[in-house]
Amino acid sequence: MTNKPRVALIYDFDGTLSPCNMQEYDFLKDIGIKDKKDFWEEVDGLVKNHNASNILCYMKLMIDKSRAAGKSIRRNAFVEYGKSVELYNGVEEWFDVVEELARKYNVIVEHYINSSGLKEMIEGTRIASKFKQIYACSFLYNVDGVAEWPAVAVDFTTKTQFLFMINKGIQNISENYRVNEYKEESERPVPFKHMIYFGDGETDVPCMRMVKNYGGNSIAIYRPRNKAKKELAKKLIQENRVNFACEADYTKGKEIYNIVESILSQIKSNFDFNQLEKKNQGKLV
Repeated sequence: MTNKPRVALIYDFDGTLSPCNMQEYDFLKDIGIKDKKDFWEEVDGLVKNHNASNILCYMKLMIDKSRAAGKSIRRNAFVEYGKSVELYNGVEEWFDVVEELARKYNVIVEHYINSSGLKEMIEGTRIASKFKQIYACSFLYNVDGVAEWPAVAVDFTTKTQFLFMINKGIQNISENYRVNEYKEESERPVPFKHMIYFGDGETDVPCMRMVKNYGGNSIAIYRPRNKAKKELAKKLIQENRVNFACEADYTKGKEIYNIVESILSQIKSNFDFNQLEKKNQGKLV
């Protein structure tokens, strides 16, 4: 049996690792939309007029607007747009910093994305290689690499499903049916109590609450100048849906870092205690 607990750090993307929605960087500018509100208001209009999913509507509008502007909707074009996505302070260095903590506390840390944003754009960011798996929306592409249809649409319900996939060690979305298969708790690679969930918005609330309820830790991230996000974080604390609420700064020595270090230390201590208890009980068998 390994003497190292496996810990999953699971992040939403937009508003959690990046200040804005990923479409609001070069993508909207490139298709001729100067005010981001115009795009999202049109998405809301589609949702209301057709009683539809807001995720599917934004994905459809991305394709429609790109075609109308004469822009490529090939997979590599969406990946290219991801290169312009900004990140919060400390995010680029965060993964090396966490690895230092993992060595210090003798734990195995894995990073995951759980986002309603576009996987292809996330793959174009500077941090894409740091994640064991990116669970996010994606398009279905034809043989020429052109987007034709949504392949995966991630809403708040789907996000909770991905937590169970991480818990049970299921990597491929196409195998999501395996979530319902029985698996002993001791055989699950990442117990919920070894999860740390980072989120900022309404689509993250079920995940943050679920991780907290199952013994893990949830951190509500907010941008100090965004009053609405700060109020949401405050509300989530008051309603006991998250463990912590932090300003979006991943720099070593800042609040997020200090909280994660404390959690990793606690996970290792609890793990060692449980191992000692099992060893002692085993002598009496």
